[in-house]
Amino acid sequence: MISSEKVVQSTILAPVFIPSVLVSLLLVIGTISNPTLAGEWFSVTLAWVTETFGWFYMLSVAIFLVFLVGVAMSGWGNIKLGPDHADPQYSFPAWFAMLFSAGYGIALLFFGVAEPVLHYASPPQGAPETVNAAKQAMQIAFFHWGVHIWAIYGLAGLALAYFAFRHGLPLSLRSALYPLIGERIYGPIGHAVDVFAILGTMFGIATTLGLSVTQINAGLNYLFPTIPISVTVQIIAIAVITAMATISVFAGLDKGVKRLSIVNMVLAISLMLFVFIVGPTIHILETFLQNTGAYLSGIIERTFNLQAYSRSDWIGNWTLFIFGWTIAWAPFVGLFIAKISRGRTIREFVLGVMLVPTVFTFLWFSIFGDTALHLIMNEGANTLIGAVQEDHSVALFKLYDLLPWSFFISIVTVLLITTFFVTSADSGALVVDSLASGGALQTPAWQRVFWAVLVGMIASVLLLAGGLQALQTMTIVSALPFAVILLISAVGMWRALVIETHRETSLQAHMQTSRNLTGSQWRHRLASMVEFPKRQQVEVFIRETVIDAMNEVAKELKQRGWFTLTEHDADNCRSHLQVMRHEEADFLYDIRLTEHALPGFMLAELQREPDAPDTYARAEVFLRRGGRSYDIYGYDKDDIIKDILDQFENYLHFLHNSPGHLPWDMNEHDDMLNQEDAGQVSR
Repeated sequence: MISSEKVVQSTILAPVFIPSVLVSLLLVIGTISNPTLAGEWFSVTLAWVTETFGWFYMLSVAIFLVFLVGVAMSGWGNIKLGPDHADPQYSFPAWFAMLFSAGYGIALLFFGVAEPVLHYASPPQGAPETVNAAKQAMQIAFFHWGVHIWAIYGLAGLALAYFAFRHGLPLSLRSALYPLIGERIYGPIGHAVDVFAILGTMFGIATTLGLSVTQINAGLNYLFPTIPISVTVQIIAIAVITAMATISVFAGLDKGVKRLSIVNMVLAISLMLFVFIVGPTIHILETFLQNTGAYLSGIIERTFNLQAYSRSDWIGNWTLFIFGWTIAWAPFVGLFIAKISRGRTIREFVLGVMLVPTVFTFLWFSIFGDTALHLIMNEGANTLIGAVQEDHSVALFKLYDLLPWSFFISIVTVLLITTFFVTSADSGALVVDSLASGGALQTPAWQRVFWAVLVGMIASVLLLAGGLQALQTMTIVSALPFAVILLISAVGMWRALVIETHRETSLQAHMQTSRNLTGSQWRHRLASMVEFPKRQQVEVFIRETVIDAMNEVAKELKQRGWFTLTEHDADNCRSHLQVMRHEEADFLYDIRLTEHALPGFMLAELQREPDAPDTYARAEVFLRRGGRSYDIYGYDKDDIIKDILDQFENYLHFLHNSPGHLPWDMNEHDDMLNQEDAGQVSR
């Protein structure tokens, strides 16, 4: 009965859900009622935003990149996205496959051939269809899909993961504002941030779906000429594939998105290898190295290039559209990669999110884009230029026309686009539903289905109202307010990291204190090197000696007016001391039984029973930031009290030296950690 209630129980946060749905439905209704007028409005709006705020988009992206690299390379890079004892939830290959599929797999399929060919035929500077135009085309493609867009995704994801998993705040962009506005993130300001995040995500995903169905339509027309290229076919494709996405939605993150993401990666890499082998292999390797060097040498100039002296529509149709699209998608991709990145350090997160996809992207454009340019420049395949200029979505299939086994690889490509489509719709529904539920991690399936269907509706009406231009307009416009939110989030995260430094200083002070061994501590240190207690011994120690020491400290604190709580959990074998504060984070000192494999050098030396487990137990110290990785088994009561007081003194030192510290509300987070670690101690 309880489980069935959980299935249907709503987690909707009305102040976020209602405005988001109303704006989306008004757009759908308005566009359907007069598609022509809507298309004209989209065109005018796109031109105005590009001319007025183009500089702001470029500057914002540059700031995102510098901030993210700076944080990763600093001492803050060692901070974990979660408690200090947390381990990554997914293996690196699975993690990369999921963030790649959710990030921009469809974009690579759509632009991998089209963008280099279009820039070669019509470069922003210089003569078209020359060697210099080819070099420029590839450098522009590298710039558009390199580290800059992953810095946008990375900043959003890092802020979400840091505040949610390390500080127990909702998995929502509003949480990044906590260091600046405190509890007001739960009020109108926080609601407005999440509404903008939802709308940006909706229009960003709609743009992606719109591009993908035009390419699916082109592929179907190539495979089956009787199927026309038309908006009607594309809308039918949206409806069919959105229905497929709902099946993945019901499967959830691990079974649905993860499995589809791995399928996507296998198919994408297979296509890359095929084109690499049958294409100009040596030329691809040479251009990959040369274009990567040119990208690195010109990255600063291109970052700030707005064509201020030669204003044209090119910057809006390309650079600003791609960056705006990425910013609009940042809540979606950021929240998604945050969900799958718990337990990684900030440095691992930044390097993984920025470098690995960028290298993969450069390989993709080198294999597909340079193969197309090679065929045009050296084998006379000039008809490819006209076909791509007439319809961007046919670029990949027209390239296949010039390669062997074109029909077979076209089928694989249509399948890959479809699975990318399903993954994006599924992931987007998960993310938007989480935002509309105040950052809830678990939401009922029917809510996710609702958002998947609404995204499909928005993509359909934007195709009706002007196709690619309408998609570009809504993407760039929705990205404008969210770029401001991301900048504020960077400021909030910087302030939180400064406070984190004070906390680490306090922990270092404890490590210095712990070296001054007294009483039983030096004997314990020696014993811990050569003795490996059984579980039963540690259980008795925690149940009796540890809790007695905690009770004595609690008694003294209560007499001095401090509200304290001690508790022993026999099921999970842990003793717990908590000093509660109204305005600050509580002090938490926890001793937990953990089991570990015996060192290899001991297995041969110890005379053990044949059926005895190859493990030993430890009584480890856990604070609010997770495990401290030291064992107090064997301490006498006085030395345990000394250790508690050392940690409590460090806690008070942190409060004293951080006047702007954050009063994190960790109660819910502690409950989550308690449940998690309850499973850990019995591993």
